[in-house]
Amino acid sequence: MTDASNNGGPMLAADGTPLKKSLARALRLQKMRALALIAPLLIFVLLSFIFPIASMLFRSVENGMVAQTLPMTVVELQSWDAETGDLPEEAVYTAFVTDMVAAIDAKEHTKLGTRLNYEQTGMSSLFRKSGRKIKKLDPATDGPFKEQLIEIDKKFGDVQTWAVIKTHSVEITNGYFLNAIDMQRTPEGAQAQPEDKRILIKLFQRTLIMSMIITISCIMLGYPVAWILANLPARTANVLMILVLLPFWTSLLVRTSAWKVMLQQQGVINEVLVWVGLVADDARLVMINNQFGTVVAMTHILLPFMILPMYSVMQTIQPTYLRAAKSMGATNWTAFWRVYFPLSVPGIGAGSILVFILSIGYYITPEIVGGTKGVFISNRIAYHISSSLNWGLAAALGTILLGVVLLLYWAYDKIVGIDNVKLG
Repeated sequence: MTDASNNGGPMLAADGTPLKKSLARALRLQKMRALALIAPLLIFVLLSFIFPIASMLFRSVENGMVAQTLPMTVVELQSWDAETGDLPEEAVYTAFVTDMVAAIDAKEHTKLGTRLNYEQTGMSSLFRKSGRKIKKLDPATDGPFKEQLIEIDKKFGDVQTWAVIKTHSVEITNGYFLNAIDMQRTPEGAQAQPEDKRILIKLFQRTLIMSMIITISCIMLGYPVAWILANLPARTANVLMILVLLPFWTSLLVRTSAWKVMLQQQGVINEVLVWVGLVADDARLVMINNQFGTVVAMTHILLPFMILPMYSVMQTIQPTYLRAAKSMGATNWTAFWRVYFPLSVPGIGAGSILVFILSIGYYITPEIVGGTKGVFISNRIAYHISSSLNWGLAAALGTILLGVVLLLYWAYDKIVGIDNVKLG
């Protein structure tokens, strides 16, 4: 290093480069090396976490199917007012036939029918059946088409059919989110769904309440186990810890199926209760295909996730703290409640967050043992993804569920403080 300050110049490095510039270059190289080291993990997180969530958020509002399949019809419908009760003009029918002929050639008309069927039952069959006859029409020579379409299917003479097409022709829609909260998008604005279709809000409420019950059950059952493990000699605790970890070595599906067998009216539990005389043979307990069965099975499955964080925190609590409290006159209960329990709260917090977030998104266990009364919102999301293929609604439900989890996480941070959550 050369000192050029005596000559009024900047301090130089050994190679003659100004020291400030040399340090900046070294720091830049260090950052590039660090970035290169974390690049594989960063790419993995982007591909497996960030992009799927972004895709879900976009799919929950994306609605280009109608506008892309019926572009001319959508333009013509802009000047039509459904509230007048009059059918659209001939121009709309002509544009519709032109668009449908192109869509039928591209085999897109059935997809459009499926999309609109999410909003009004019968639209899928309308597009599928009418497509065979519309395909034979020539938009250039066979007009006018208004009466012909009504003759093909009377639904083309129904104002509601065209109102549905117009209402759901926007590129970006709030319709999926409205459906997710038991409402619907109509020409008059957002309206509540019919009473017999209001199910999703109840499922959200059931999911949150049952997840809270499962979390509390895991705390009550897991805390004594973690306390015993933390206060036993290390060799004995390690042997008992194997029993805690044993469920991880068994398939989740096998454990859930075992509970289905045990909780049946002819299952092991009911048989034992009848045998000891606690329950009459003709009054066996109904513990399956309901909320009780879901809570019992999921508490058993998620209990290790509560025990392990509490155990790791309890291990760090020194026994001398309790002895010091007792030496100052505290009873066993006072020493536990005023000293030991507050020190174990970070483990309870870590386990509670872990169990609650896992339970709120569980699918397999509620599906097998919950029946119709014990399923979660995650089961409804899976149904729309795999059966009804309403991916937009599934994405909206998933987005709302994600928002609820983040909101509860924020509330927990404000009330308890996320800094107090520890894993050991």
